[in-house]
Amino acid sequence: MLKRFLFLNLMLSLAVAAPAGAKSVIKELKAVAKTLQGAIKDKPGIKLAVLSFPYTDGKASEGPVVVQERLTTLFIQNKKIAVIERNLLKKAMGELNLQASGVIDETTMKKLGKLLGASAVVYGTLHDLSDKETELNARIMEVETGMTFPGASASTVIKKTWKDSAAVTLPPVTTVTPVTGRNFGGDSIVQLAVLLDTSNSMDGLINQARNQLWKIINELISSEKSGSKPAIEVAVYEYGNSTLPRESGYIRQVLPFTTNLDTVAEVLFALKTNGGDEYCGEVIREAVTKLNWNKKDDIYKAVFIAGNEAFTQGAVDFRSSIALAKSKGIFVNTIFCGSRQEGIATQWLAGAQGADGDYTNIDQSAKVVTVSAPQDDRLSQLSYKLNETYVAYGDTGRSELKKQANLQGRIAAGGAGVIAERAAFKVAAPKSMIAQEASWDAVTAIESGKMKSEELEKDQLPDELKGMDKAELKKYMGAKVAERKKIKAEITRLQSARKTYIAVQEKNQTGPATLDKAIIDSVRKQAAKKGYKFK
Repeated sequence: MLKRFLFLNLMLSLAVAAPAGAKSVIKELKAVAKTLQGAIKDKPGIKLAVLSFPYTDGKASEGPVVVQERLTTLFIQNKKIAVIERNLLKKAMGELNLQASGVIDETTMKKLGKLLGASAVVYGTLHDLSDKETELNARIMEVETGMTFPGASASTVIKKTWKDSAAVTLPPVTTVTPVTGRNFGGDSIVQLAVLLDTSNSMDGLINQARNQLWKIINELISSEKSGSKPAIEVAVYEYGNSTLPRESGYIRQVLPFTTNLDTVAEVLFALKTNGGDEYCGEVIREAVTKLNWNKKDDIYKAVFIAGNEAFTQGAVDFRSSIALAKSKGIFVNTIFCGSRQEGIATQWLAGAQGADGDYTNIDQSAKVVTVSAPQDDRLSQLSYKLNETYVAYGDTGRSELKKQANLQGRIAAGGAGVIAERAAFKVAAPKSMIAQEASWDAVTAIESGKMKSEELEKDQLPDELKGMDKAELKKYMGAKVAERKKIKAEITRLQSARKTYIAVQEKNQTGPATLDKAIIDSVRKQAAKKGYKFK
């Protein structure tokens, strides 16, 4: 208690004797502390841990600790709040092997809070506006739920009273692995998290996502790394939809990472729009912390977030979410649905810059104009013929064939070009992306070597095949494999000619920017930095 008393008096005496700049800082921090304390005034006996306030760009500075110390002092002055001493905090961070001035994700904050016996954590970030001023954002998170207390967020601009170049003694850095582009070997992978605003007026954006999915993925699988095509894993989030629970931030993980693009297409067709609040910072944090991102640093990992409201909405500061993404080697690309200048003014450009991503604006209401190629009609026919080469195996097979037929019908509404892109994907996709088909399609199982025709269980086959003897069944399945091979060869040939034709047409085409171009341009540039080569 004596040490605490002396420390408090020292800080207060410094405040009294502080120069004008420091007095101004203390005044602004008092306002922040007052706002935060007001949000927890009905939580008597609450026990707080005040963390340091790191720079969003990871800059080495005294600032994070200076702000932490001053806010700690202000919270200690409130006798209704118990504040954990900083030396205990440092000890706990040491046990968890954390960096005192680095961005800490939600899961780690919970661990830290529980280790300290804290019921809540005060945390936030710093972001320099100039050489003399810094923007400070602060929040209070409840350890048990991981949610920010209602109203427990505040921001202000303060004068810098510290040095950025001073060496600060910190525990070893283990939470952030710099992206160096090292090649760890193994399968080539690309991970994309697509975050779609599904509030009112976003129907056009969803429609673009549905119709352009296959074109985007085909662009990716045209690349190679270490001599192999990458497997593309796609995850989907929706946000800003008022039909979603308010306590979840109007956010829903629609689909975790999957290589099954038919499933991705299905969930895109199922999305419905409704008015709501769009919390970009929160949905990015959710995607960064809740998805199973590959830990290898030579993998291309990217978030694409599209929407039409201010990037600053919500209790979670987007800068902390962006900094966390960057620490995990994840590019964050922002796509504003509206005018370019409006997107810049509402911080969509700043969101992209924080994690080495690209900022793009598109017209989400624009009708998707697909270049019609001479090969489209024949490719569409071949797509249907390819579906006829599937032989359902078991109840799952029958269910999957119905899904495929239903999806083909919905895709057809987008035109022959969309069907052609899906057919091209089915042929060009790496085996790892369509391996699941071997579990329900007898032809894929035989084609991939997972099973021989004589190993097929007759009771799992369609009724018309159950009466065949082994020789007849082998002949039938062999014919299906050969038919599929012939169809795939024709699709490959036509798609090559189609791509050449479309490339020429699109070069001369003018029109509104759409989702596919925004994503493809970013993917090509960023994946190249990770060693992916495009044809």
